[in-house]
Amino acid sequence: MDRSRRITSALAVAAAAALVLAGCSSGSGGKKAEEGADGASAGKATTPQMTVALVTHQAPGDTFWDIVRKGAEAAAAKDNVKLVYSADPNAGNQANLVQNAIDQKVDGIAVTLAKPDALKDVLGKAEQAGIPVVGLNSGLSDWKQLGLLEFFGQDETVAGEALGKRLNEEGAKKAVCVIQEQGNIGLTQRCDGVKKTFEGTTETLNVNGTDMPSVKATITAKLKQDSAIDYVVALGAPFALTAVQSVSEAGSKAKVATFDLNKDLTGAIQRGDIQFAVDQQPYLQGYLAVDGLWLYKNNGNYSGGGEQPVLTGPAFVDRSNVERIAEFAAKGTR
Repeated sequence: MDRSRRITSALAVAAAAALVLAGCSSGSGGKKAEEGADGASAGKATTPQMTVALVTHQAPGDTFWDIVRKGAEAAAAKDNVKLVYSADPNAGNQANLVQNAIDQKVDGIAVTLAKPDALKDVLGKAEQAGIPVVGLNSGLSDWKQLGLLEFFGQDETVAGEALGKRLNEEGAKKAVCVIQEQGNIGLTQRCDGVKKTFEGTTETLNVNGTDMPSVKATITAKLKQDSAIDYVVALGAPFALTAVQSVSEAGSKAKVATFDLNKDLTGAIQRGDIQFAVDQQPYLQGYLAVDGLWLYKNNGNYSGGGEQPVLTGPAFVDRSNVERIAEFAAKGTR
């Protein structure tokens, strides 16, 4: 399948899932459209309040997660859910946060699996406690083995492969893929995907994503050291924007591409500072994770039938479509 068809297919799955979920949660059809199949009214559920813990590997200052959280909060408001958000980039600490949610006897847990091995034991405890768990964003390769009900996100390897092919189309010859969190399986899969399809040379550059001045200095040094680099591939919007500064400081002719969006990054694409971005729709991930738990508790529904992930990306954003996307990014939904 070529790039455009694969991207369209992924988005079609996500869109179909969103429509199914919206239809179920709003109780469409006849009398049930007024009362709701399970106590839901049009626009907002009247089911008893449930508590959902959203536990991510967010690093301080990473605005990507603000979009995930905003989507989760929108679903929580609609579904009469009390949302408890917590995060830690350290996998052991994230596992402790999941344990805290178990101890609080929440009704459901949504969790990211950037480092799945570290969460295996605590997720087993959630299962023993009878608490349903869904995955989002990171962990597509591991969610079923870890006993999760559903997964909402993108296939990071496929996303990386799509970006690698795009680099070929752009005529790139040498790219550096910047990983801001070592050990994060999703980030590694992105760079590996790029290497698989990119016909030029690819190097991986590890940076400390919690220290943006250090990120800037490390990328700048790499560009000064190797003038053959003609593309910097960032794995997050804040790091792409910093890479633009590094290119300028290094006097490099390299271009910048990235995974993920925010409102500042859409502006950079409009200006031509960044060539394109691969969007995984984090708002949708947060929204579907919370809504999926509500649907499971109240209707017994499984998104993807409990066997297939619900894909929310990848999709390319460049100067040809960024004006439309920027409208939504300004609202914090893309």
